[in-house]
Amino acid sequence: MSTYLINHLRIPADMPNAEGLDYLEQVEATVQPYGGKWLAQGQGDVIEGAWPGSVVLMEFPDRAAATAWYDSAAYRAIRPLRIRNAISDIILIDQIPEGFTIKRFAAGLRDAIRKG
Repeated sequence: MSTYLINHLRIPADMPNAEGLDYLEQVEATVQPYGGKWLAQGQGDVIEGAWPGSVVLMEFPDRAAATAWYDSAAYRAIRPLRIRNAISDIILIDQIPEGFTIKRFAAGLRDAIRKG
């Protein structure tokens, strides 16, 4: 089951500085050994609420691969470049299982509430 990384990214002045560019030039090589790939990156069209900044959406083969990449020596070596030069809120979320429906999800919640 795939795991997705979502990064709500804010870069001061909306333009990376030299360290930010160093990070961008190096990060892809740290992701490749773990099967990670970029699915989307950039400014989104906000249709409700507020979303200052941009978004990065990545896919990994599974949670173990995503966690192994984030904790890898190669990524730990460059992570400070991002942390010092951008604001990021990063989450991992797993792909929903085959056959999932939101209606069944809601029914399960109703049952849990009913059972107290």
